[in-house]
Amino acid sequence: MLNEIGLNERQIRAVEYVKGKGEITNKEYQEINNVKKTTSTQDLADLVEKGIFNPPLTKGRGASYTIK
Repeated sequence: MLNEIGLNERQIRAVEYVKGKGEITNKEYQEINNVKKTTSTQDLADLVEKGIFNPPLTKGRGASYTIK
C-alpha cells in the first residue's frame, strides 16, 4: 500500500518505525536509514506533504514527526 502512493523504502521504514514508537526525529530517521541530514529532511518533508506525517510542533533539534 505505501509503495502505491510513491514512498521509497526509507520512508516506508520510517512509517513502520513511527507505528511502533509513536514518533520519529530527523536524527532517528538518519540512523535507521543510514542517510545524511539533507536526505532525511527531504524525505520527512515529502511525508508531511503527502499527508502521512504531521509537521513537527517545534522546529530544530528534537522536532518529532507523528502519523497523521
